[in-house]
Amino acid sequence: MTHPRILISAGEPSGIGPDIILQAIQQQFSADIITIGDPNLFKRRAQQLDLDINIKLCSLTDRPSPQEPGVLKVLPIDLNAECKTGQLNPNNAKYVLNVLETAIDACMNSQANALVTGPIQKSVLTHEIANFTGHTEYLAEKTQSPLPVMMLATEGLRVALVTTHMPLSKVASHITTESVSQVLEILHHDLKTQFGINNPKIIVAGLNPHAGEDGHLGREEIEIISPVIQHHKKMGMDIIGPLPADTLFTEKYLKDADAVLAMYHDQGLPVLKYKGFGNAINVTLGLPIIRTSVDHGTALELAGTGKANAKSMILAINTACEIIQ
Repeated sequence: MTHPRILISAGEPSGIGPDIILQAIQQQFSADIITIGDPNLFKRRAQQLDLDINIKLCSLTDRPSPQEPGVLKVLPIDLNAECKTGQLNPNNAKYVLNVLETAIDACMNSQANALVTGPIQKSVLTHEIANFTGHTEYLAEKTQSPLPVMMLATEGLRVALVTTHMPLSKVASHITTESVSQVLEILHHDLKTQFGINNPKIIVAGLNPHAGEDGHLGREEIEIISPVIQHHKKMGMDIIGPLPADTLFTEKYLKDADAVLAMYHDQGLPVLKYKGFGNAINVTLGLPIIRTSVDHGTALELAGTGKANAKSMILAINTACEIIQ
């Protein structure tokens, strides 16, 4: 595929999503990059950032062409309400969801090859969807995917999660034989198919401190996690664990590992973000479409200042290109 089509959703319009897109398209990409959103929003933000941008309205029926530096191709969707840089407006929740749904539908209908998402503001989107928890779960619902797997990646480290956006008090009840097994299978499969790793080596964290310490600090490792690992090892997977999370993130274990499977969000992601914040991406596995994302939030205080860093957006675009190829 000479010029695959990648769609970008800017996320929260008052945040840095528009900024990092405008910065990212200053460089050339071999892919056809189309941003979905309000053209006037990008025009105003470019003026704030003092960027010379050529905005071109486009359609999904246009012939794909490589991204030219300084050209922003926009599939237009109008804002629902006024948008002031750095100031949230809940009335634009429907706009954010419209952008996402348009992008998802295009990927599902083979009108685009991948979706790159900018940061969203969950507190705004709960005005439209009361139980909205995040991109990952929303994408799974819209693509009818039973189990999405959230994986963040930076140079030298990939971390996938068994559970994603839920209160810590609920995590243990969601660590089951079925959930751990299914996530392992998806992680192993997508490391092979999306990242070209023939025989992925996966390290699995325990749930409890010291991986349960032989049952003294919890029995999930003995009754759930270890049996799942042993089963999949017999099936030919290269897996180590369960290991204590406070020691597995060391060179001894990570030097030959392709991914770490953590049991919950704040067990694995703080380490990854310490290692590569701003130079990392989020990849959703287990979907029928390719989706990558930035590793940061909306950073309202940086919107329109020129201080937002576009490295993660550029990396997300490049990673989407690599997965497509």
